[in-house]
Amino acid sequence: MRLGRPARTMIGVWTALLLIPAATGLNLQNAKHLTALVGQGVVLDCPLDFPDGQPVPYVIEWRKQELHPPLYIWYDGYPPHVADSYEGRVRRVDLRSTQYGMASLNMTNITEMDAGWYECVVHFLDRSPAELGNGTWVHLDIHAPPRLVTTPPKNLFVNVGDSEILACEARGTPEPVISWYKADQPIQPSETVGVKNDGTELRITRITKEDIGEYICYAENSEGSVHWTSKLILAGHAAIVTGPANLTRMEATRAVFTCEGRARPSNFSLRWLRDDIPVEQHSGLEKRFKISGNGSLVIDPVAAEDAGMFTCEVSNGIGRPERASGFLEVQYAAHVPYTPSVQYLPTGLQGVIRCHIKSNPPIQFVTWFRNGRKYEPENVPGVTLLLNGSLLIESVRHEHQGTYRCRPFNQHGSSGESGEMQVVVREPPRFVLRPKNLYQRKVHDAIQMPCVVEGSPAPQVMWRRHDNQSLPSDRVFINKGNITIKSLRKSDFGYYECVARSSVATIVTSTQLVVEGTTPHAPHNITTNASSYAITIRWLPGYSGGDSFDQKYAVWYQQEGTGNWNTYEIKPTGSSYNQVTIYQLLPDTAYELMVAAKNDIGDRMYSDKVTVRTLDVGESAKTDPAVDPKASKKKASDGSGPLPGAPLEVNVTESSGGFLVSWQPPLENPHVPVLYYSVELKPADGEWKPLGERRLTKTRYTVKQLQGGRTYYFKVLAHSHDGWRESETVKYVVPDHVQKKAITAALVGGLLLLIVSIILSVCTVKICNKRKRRKQEKEYNMVACRVTEARNGLHSPVPLKKTLEKGDGPSLDHY
Repeated sequence: MRLGRPARTMIGVWTALLLIPAATGLNLQNAKHLTALVGQGVVLDCPLDFPDGQPVPYVIEWRKQELHPPLYIWYDGYPPHVADSYEGRVRRVDLRSTQYGMASLNMTNITEMDAGWYECVVHFLDRSPAELGNGTWVHLDIHAPPRLVTTPPKNLFVNVGDSEILACEARGTPEPVISWYKADQPIQPSETVGVKNDGTELRITRITKEDIGEYICYAENSEGSVHWTSKLILAGHAAIVTGPANLTRMEATRAVFTCEGRARPSNFSLRWLRDDIPVEQHSGLEKRFKISGNGSLVIDPVAAEDAGMFTCEVSNGIGRPERASGFLEVQYAAHVPYTPSVQYLPTGLQGVIRCHIKSNPPIQFVTWFRNGRKYEPENVPGVTLLLNGSLLIESVRHEHQGTYRCRPFNQHGSSGESGEMQVVVREPPRFVLRPKNLYQRKVHDAIQMPCVVEGSPAPQVMWRRHDNQSLPSDRVFINKGNITIKSLRKSDFGYYECVARSSVATIVTSTQLVVEGTTPHAPHNITTNASSYAITIRWLPGYSGGDSFDQKYAVWYQQEGTGNWNTYEIKPTGSSYNQVTIYQLLPDTAYELMVAAKNDIGDRMYSDKVTVRTLDVGESAKTDPAVDPKASKKKASDGSGPLPGAPLEVNVTESSGGFLVSWQPPLENPHVPVLYYSVELKPADGEWKPLGERRLTKTRYTVKQLQGGRTYYFKVLAHSHDGWRESETVKYVVPDHVQKKAITAALVGGLLLLIVSIILSVCTVKICNKRKRRKQEKEYNMVACRVTEARNGLHSPVPLKKTLEKGDGPSLDHY
């Protein structure tokens, strides 16, 4: 076959290029460096500039330094030449791309072997002879996460006194760093334990029982990490080499849990447990499981009730048995295992028509049917489909009666619908006689509280305490809903509930029983808040023992475990006094506190004891006493208590609204919170004075007016309960243009005022002239009218003047 001229030309070009030797010298002046990860892609950029800016025929050639011939050759209209090791992984960048030049190369699925120097050369073919065009050098670095190439055995059986070497080698770019751990703690080198050969070997000599355990080899570089765990096992012990994994299986399929054990000597026993009970003791499972020769547990077929934790246990009678567990999750289509034949709903109350569903995974939706037809609750006012598939009716009416069926679905479908449920609407139980809201009795008295209920079907009536404490059976009697408590005690104080329950609804009413003449109940719900030198304790009062008795409190506290209790008596300050602050404490010290309550009848009743630690402010401050917050504020130099750190990075800048003072919160003493900030200013020739708002919560403040050209000093104060701490003083010189702006503003304002005044004056003159002309026209018209009347022989009741005064208008002769 005879080739055309273009084909012969291309073959000649390729032949010439393939014969060109690889470059031996690197011009690194304009070289580019790229980094890529193994498995990713990268673009090797190669700008392309045509001679004289005019497109001409060209050939693109890409070479790798140690590779000959070229890895990629491209000529327009012909398939590119690609080296075998790059086949399918390199291509010229799309000409439509504007990010790279038209000679750039896209390389994908990068391997570590692709690292090295690449040269791009563009040959222009319209020259005689062909001249070398433009191109570039690119160095490609390949990074790869660590991978382990050498690992020790998973399990090593050793004897006391033996020596062992655990070898662990990794490859990756950058070179991985290897470290060793035992029980999540770094290996500490000793006379018998050491890490050698750049971390690749862990050597243990003269093994003791303390050396037995798990050892972890970590290999890490900037691209990731990998680890391997090996276990030293004392010879004679049985160990699990491969334990069971968690399984998810569909119902009626097969599940296999693997378990491989070893021991030295090799004889050991293996057994399986489900939820810590041997599998052979589970009814329903004993006929569906078997243990294979390699120790695996096979369950076939799987039932829904098999879901649970399965544990493999190996032992040879030496030491403790070793266990490993896996969880079996059983999935199945949604179904309804139970359907009540009748469900009662209460008239006028909320009611729920339940669909008793069993589903794994959870249901996705439920289809309902009513009286044989599909029922769509979303289209029925007052009816809501709950997430569990049941129907919620806000206010039950008789028209909600009927025959209902439900059918649940999950991702595995549905196993069928429920049976028919007859929904019957009935009147709910009602209280005929309720107990009063409050009953007050004395110790040793008896109390009877009524609770009479009606309903059909007849409800069951019971009493219970609101705090779920048991009723004393030897002193409590219930007859037809009424409760009687004999020989009352202090412990009988509390809230009681009468519960009426029927198949239609359950209703509850409550009352409070107060037992007077008793010692107070102990305070409860104790909470604390600690600073470095003080602890604030709060509590909720218990029952006082009766309205006629005042309850008093005392706080008992001591350093933890010392036995030296201190008492802080609290004087009544009104109807509510349930907190106090204890001062003069040591920082970073644990204290035990409890609150005692008493009244005029009984002894103290103590709350639960709480332990709280004061905050640490440094060893040098531990002997400093706290100051009462009611005392005057102290500065840091007084050494009288914990203070916040000083504000940082105070800065003053000019802003549109004035001059912005900004700062950063303090970093030291993080346990002492800053309550608020304040800003102070001092002119160069004046005194310090506070600015504006005294209790700033933000870290900035704007000063409205400062005089241009003057110097001011600023400082910011951070305040706590015990005092404040100042920032460094910042000097700020107001720019001169601020004063010029003020002068300019004044001049502009004066000029505008002058212009307005002139405009007003001109307007006033115009208004006055207009009024004057109107007056002249009026007088003129009057004169003209009278002259006309005189000429026509009419007599005017007002005598005419002979002439108008000069300047008042035209003479009469004119008319």
